[in-house]
Amino acid sequence: MKNNNDIRFLKNAIKYNGKKARVWYSKGELVGFPKETITIYAKDYGHNLPKELNPINETDLMTDYFDKDRARIPPTSKYYKEVLKQLLRKWKTDLQYKFQRN
Repeated sequence: MKNNNDIRFLKNAIKYNGKKARVWYSKGELVGFPKETITIYAKDYGHNLPKELNPINETDLMTDYFDKDRARIPPTSKYYKEVLKQLLRKWKTDLQYKFQRN
């Protein structure tokens, strides 16, 4: 039986606690983070990512600045392998689409 608190990473979303957050993944060098860190970006405004990922959201309602959640997943994270798997799936799909169009 699945634990209701489990986080499930999909190619274009994250499922957790009966919710679904649409996301996209990015991998690149970031200042102040380990070299292989992956960033997960929420596609929608608000606080959408699970708290277990320590999301960053700098929304400031006083200045009408709205931000989307993002989370940094370093190689030492227990979620890293699953997030990397989904990032690679997305890259593969993108490459297949690109070559089909040419």
